[in-house]
Amino acid sequence: MARPPIALILSYVLDWLVIIVIAAIAGGLNFVKPNHRPFSLLDLDISYPYIGETISTGTLAVVSLIAPAIIILIVVGALVPGPRVSRTLGRGQAFRVKLWEFEKGWAGLALAVASAFFITQGSKNLFGKPRPDFLGRCQPDLTNIAAHVVGGLGQDISSRWTLVNSGICTQANTAVLNDGFRSFPSGHSSFSWAGLLYLSLFLCSKFSIAIPYLPLQPTTADSITRQRNEHELLPLHQNRGVSGDSNIHDTTGEAALVGKQPAHSPVTIRNYAASPPNYTIILAFFPVAVAIYISSTRYSQFYHHGFDVISGSLIGIATAILAFRWYHLPLSRGQGWAWGPRSVNRAFGIGVGTGGYVDHAEAGSDRIAGNGDVEGARV
Repeated sequence: MARPPIALILSYVLDWLVIIVIAAIAGGLNFVKPNHRPFSLLDLDISYPYIGETISTGTLAVVSLIAPAIIILIVVGALVPGPRVSRTLGRGQAFRVKLWEFEKGWAGLALAVASAFFITQGSKNLFGKPRPDFLGRCQPDLTNIAAHVVGGLGQDISSRWTLVNSGICTQANTAVLNDGFRSFPSGHSSFSWAGLLYLSLFLCSKFSIAIPYLPLQPTTADSITRQRNEHELLPLHQNRGVSGDSNIHDTTGEAALVGKQPAHSPVTIRNYAASPPNYTIILAFFPVAVAIYISSTRYSQFYHHGFDVISGSLIGIATAILAFRWYHLPLSRGQGWAWGPRSVNRAFGIGVGTGGYVDHAEAGSDRIAGNGDVEGARV
């Protein structure tokens, strides 16, 4: 069995380095002083008490990053490449498929979390929005308000009916004070949704939890033949690394049904797919429920305003979906597989006019005519 080319391996090492750099920059932004937005001492929205948090940053990392990584490892170890495909693979091939799916599962998780972390941390510093518990952190000097006034037209009413700067704060802990200006968006919300929604999508992929999919074209014998030719049921691009694929393409049941029905028969269409068992919904929803709970604590414990929690959640949702689709096929069509590898001659980039990162001519060169077996696994 041929080993993957060094250039291809290095291209994926570079992918991981990019993710690590994004995460490192995001972590470094936590030490950058955020913008200190002026505030009013009479603003009730920032007058909540400064209390301890239920979900610490360490707990957040364990629940939203480490735990999903372990679950991904267990699921891939138990389910990949699956009983149907395993019959067609040797032990070495099966291990390489398993290793590929594991690496893509982790890469997607890392990309989702790192992206959400970077976007959130950068936004916090740029906006500098006070938290709901800001005045409790600030501990303002009420005896010297006039020295810190920066705006407001209510001075004739009261000396406190003004906007003041952070210089009025007597908080000795600079980290606590600076963190008080990082309300928007919610980092706990974005981080938890990024990691846990990604895990939910990953579980849906591997356990085939999806709304039944109906293609744009009705199912016919010709479409089934076309699917077989395009290798849509295989885990790797161009069927590389899989031998004896006739078992995987066992569509005799579908073909028999289509052969007995007219091309546009409703019976043919209704038997194309079926809904999964209802208990699988629990498996898919549990990570999402944990993300909802983590987000709720940031609002109930006065660390974020409602808009901050919603915004952070949307960031995490967006990065989770993007990262999942970056590395995995759609839930409705992918049958649980990650995308295959890039072609060697396109490992680091492509030029204008190039169709994509897979060279189909290069892929076809690995096929062995005669028995339909394929060598030269790309994972």
